[in-house]
Amino acid sequence: MHTSARYIIVVCTIIVSLHYIISFTHESYGRATSLSILTSKFAPAAADSDPAAERLLGTPVQGTGNETVFSPTDDERANATFVILCRNSDLGGTIQSLREIEDRFNRRYRYPYVLLNEEEFTEEFKKRISVLTPAKIEFGVIPREHWYQPDWIDEDKAKAGREAMEKKNIIYGGSVSYRNMCRFNSGFFFKHPLLQKYRWYWRIEPDVHFHCDINYDPFKFMEKNKKVYSFTITMYEYEATIPTMWGHVKDFVKLHPEYIAKDNSLGFMSNNGGDSYNLCHFWSNFEIADLDFWRAPAYTAFFDYLDAQGGFYYERWGDAPVHSIAAGLFASRDQIQFFDDIGYEHSPYTHCPQSSGAWAAGRCSCDQARSFDYDGYSCMRKWDDFMGK
Repeated sequence: MHTSARYIIVVCTIIVSLHYIISFTHESYGRATSLSILTSKFAPAAADSDPAAERLLGTPVQGTGNETVFSPTDDERANATFVILCRNSDLGGTIQSLREIEDRFNRRYRYPYVLLNEEEFTEEFKKRISVLTPAKIEFGVIPREHWYQPDWIDEDKAKAGREAMEKKNIIYGGSVSYRNMCRFNSGFFFKHPLLQKYRWYWRIEPDVHFHCDINYDPFKFMEKNKKVYSFTITMYEYEATIPTMWGHVKDFVKLHPEYIAKDNSLGFMSNNGGDSYNLCHFWSNFEIADLDFWRAPAYTAFFDYLDAQGGFYYERWGDAPVHSIAAGLFASRDQIQFFDDIGYEHSPYTHCPQSSGAWAAGRCSCDQARSFDYDGYSCMRKWDDFMGK
């Protein structure tokens, strides 16, 4: 072998050896010079591959590992935000919920957050929350008139109602703050100044879990398919908390038949054509919905009518039946979306995707066998029957 050839072989051997040593000791170098990356630089693009379209539809565009290497532009995102109602004392639970929705969905989309509190958030709270995401976060204080029990409520009557519920061991039966929250979520959250610039919202509470990757954009899905309300869990309401509500709903319908949608969901909420309420409602601690639905004349008139009856304080009306009944009456049934593929838990109930394909694609951590969907207290079978499934 010629001397020059031997030198070339020695040099090549040294270069290859150095490459492998550096690849093992410097991870970023190893990724950048991997065979798959080098070949991808020269491989022709697939004829049907359109990364912009994939981002719009919510399909993750993968990098060299499992990380996603894009962040949709403002034009590709919906005009949407997350809404979290929480207190300073909810810091740990808020961190958990926000971190999980970031990991499972929002790290790819960077939708903003609006956090609301009836008092100022502490600097510590804001600091701890702000480091969790590069997405925009706004912290707001709820106007006093939107939160506290109004002066026109007969406090003696309200107190008597609370004491009666406490004697019956009704959950939150004696709580005024819980009633404040239910009234706020029913008729005022969408009026907060920080939400006026948005069309869509996703409600999140402290201490909830998201069990599956969400590999598309639910906001864009809602927008594209002209949906107005969505849910993951549906159940029966505690009748003792809303004894007179349905009677007032029927009175409102008689006054305003013009607001009732033709293909509504009354058949889901009533077993006898509306004479009585079967107590089925969508569990509103999870909801992705159209803010303009709540801002519209139908819901505005509906809430104002119910609020004037005093049932949020004389009884213990929740925002879940209020929102559910409104969506069931004022929207057509095909405008209400059940998100089977979003694994969600608000203790003590969990929705786990029942489709094996969705469960696997979402890398879900929940147990399908323990999903609340067809529990005896769930209304999911009624929804399935109503929708003809």
